[in-house]
Order: sequence, then structure tokens, then C-alpha cells
Amino acid sequence: MRRRLDLAASLIGRPPVLILDEPTTGLDPGTRIDLWVTIEKLVAAGTTVLLTTQYLEEADRLAHRIVIIDRGSIIAGGTADQLKAELGGDVIELRVGHPGDVDQAADALDLLADGGLLVDRARQRITLPAPNGAATLAAALARLHDASLTIDDIGIRRPSLDEVFLALTGHAADDEPSSAPRDAAPIDRSPGHASTNSRRTR
Repeated sequence: MRRRLDLAASLIGRPPVLILDEPTTGLDPGTRIDLWVTIEKLVAAGTTVLLTTQYLEEADRLAHRIVIIDRGSIIAGGTADQLKAELGGDVIELRVGHPGDVDQAADALDLLADGGLLVDRARQRITLPAPNGAATLAAALARLHDASLTIDDIGIRRPSLDEVFLALTGHAADDEPSSAPRDAAPIDRSPGHASTNSRRTR
């Protein structure tokens, strides 16, 4: 409740510049979405918003420009689409049918991924770049068929900012580094004029 009161007090006056430090932490999903809508309305009305957040989905929705900072250094910047394009545009995501087949599937797709393979063994999920769209998907299916692997689900989609962050830094946005504190992803959001939104993870 205190969190909600703090947010309400910040938003009442429709300030020209608003700094929000991880405003949705601890909020339920419904309230979080309501706050996103409120922020979008403020920006549309001309408010400059500086936002820090540990939720990359939030950054993707609210930010017009993102700067990724890892362990104190800026390592990338641009719009969400530009950052996603650095992974080769679209990606193929698949889920293997059996946990024991994850590594075999990764081996089958490794050369096709050209170093861009991401493996999530816990969820039996593999992600790889699809620079040629459907042609890459067809090639992946052929390799998996040749390896006699069962696939529960496969499709093409745009990469997420989580995948961008992982590819650029080598660790997830919510991982604690082994040494040295890390800030990640200042975000720039502007309604037709210069403004900066920033996102940070701790």
C-alpha cells in the first residue's frame, strides 16, 4: 500500500519531468499494467520520464531508446527493435520432447546457429537466430529430423530484450555478478522531444 501511495503522489501533479526508480517492483500484474498505461499517457502528454526497472518486458514496452550498461560501462544502445536486430532479426524457438534430448538438439543446430545458440535446459528450450526466416526454420527442422528428435513446439518470433541482454553480457538481467556491481539498460523514452528513461538492474 505504501508503494502505491508513493506512486500516486508522484503522478498527481503531472510533472514536466518524472523520475521513477523501479516503480513496479512488488506490484501485482494488474496494477503493473495499469501503471504502464499511466506512464504512457504522461509521456504522450509531454512529460519526460526517467525510469529504472529490472523488468526487461517493461523496458521493451515503455522505452523509445535503451542503453545497456554492464558493470559500469555502456555496451550497447538504440531502440528495442535495433537492439533485437543485433541478434539477427527473427529467432527460432523450439522445445524438445524429452529433457535428455536437449544437448543432442543443440549439437544438431549448432552450426546452423553460427554461434548464436541459446540453450535453456530447465525448460527444454533452444533459441537460435533465423536470418533467412522460413528457410532457416526449414533447415532446422531437417537437421532435427535427421537426428531423430521429437519436438513439442517450434516457431519463428522476434528476440526478446532478455535474449539481447544475455547475448551482450553473457548473463541474465537478474543474475548477480560474481564481482563488481552492475547497472543495466538505461532507457530513453520521448514523445517527440529529447528525454531519457533508464532501466537498471541490481
